[in-house]
Amino acid sequence: MGVRIKLLAAVAGLAAGLVAITIAASLLHDTLRTPAAQQSPAAVPATPVPRRHARASAFPAPPDGAVVYAREDGSDVLALGVAARRGALLLQASVLGDQGHGVPGLRVVFAVRGERRVATPCGAGCYRVTVPLSPSLGAVSLDVGRGAASTRWSVELPAAWPPPDGAAILARAGRVWRSLRSLAYVERLASDSSDESTSAWRVAAPDRAAYSIRGDGEAIVIGDRRWDRSRPGGRWVESSQSAPITQPVPFWAAVSNAHILGTVAIAGRTAWLVSFFDPVTPAWFEVTVEKATGRTLAMRMFATAHFMHDVYRLFNRAPAITPPR
Repeated sequence: MGVRIKLLAAVAGLAAGLVAITIAASLLHDTLRTPAAQQSPAAVPATPVPRRHARASAFPAPPDGAVVYAREDGSDVLALGVAARRGALLLQASVLGDQGHGVPGLRVVFAVRGERRVATPCGAGCYRVTVPLSPSLGAVSLDVGRGAASTRWSVELPAAWPPPDGAAILARAGRVWRSLRSLAYVERLASDSSDESTSAWRVAAPDRAAYSIRGDGEAIVIGDRRWDRSRPGGRWVESSQSAPITQPVPFWAAVSNAHILGTVAIAGRTAWLVSFFDPVTPAWFEVTVEKATGRTLAMRMFATAHFMHDVYRLFNRAPAITPPR
């Protein structure tokens, strides 16, 4: 493992609609080259996917219909799923390790309305309890123990339960993504609490992308050609683009468990805050979608050793992407 993140998988997502991360200092020139095994039709809109299409059962996917939350926990993903079940509330903690498998053998304690309950394992990286359902849910707290170390996390649940379904908002957001001519964004990409990178991106229809990693390399992709350089001001190296990209497209490949967590304001623009689980990637997402336009203003993604935070701007106004001179 290198000490700096190289943006391989974020751009694998550009070509495939899927996202994964690889850390290796020697692999910067492969950025935007997508392994065939990761490819999926980028032009297919994200739609709800039945659980049977999710990856192997060893993956700690959230319960059907659950409202989902996620965060970084070192190199692990820590996720919470909350679902109503016949007058009760099912709480599930999902702990996903940096190798893509659920983390077993943890001691997970939930606290709701001051009552603490030790969770029961429900598979690799899956821990559950059931508590009585009440009109005022308040916050759910988790204490995840790993030997002498532990992680404490408190999640404030929406006052109105269950929160509204968010699938229609995400379907609209996907259509808006694909209708854009161009956009720009800044991305923070990390594999754990110490290895991270910040990059600036531009993408343009139908098949153009350019990025620069802060203090590091750059790349330009146009159709079946690409140009890379390993440092600012260095020499550009031209080569073929092995997997043509389709842009702009959203980073998620499918949608399940979508719920509206609330309304937020970004730079004076009112937006929905929506969380969901993508069973194809697989990953947990939280996106901010502008109400007036359906544009995605910001996105957080939590996947195997891949924690991404994007802030989007310059919709249809990003500078043109051209070959380097």
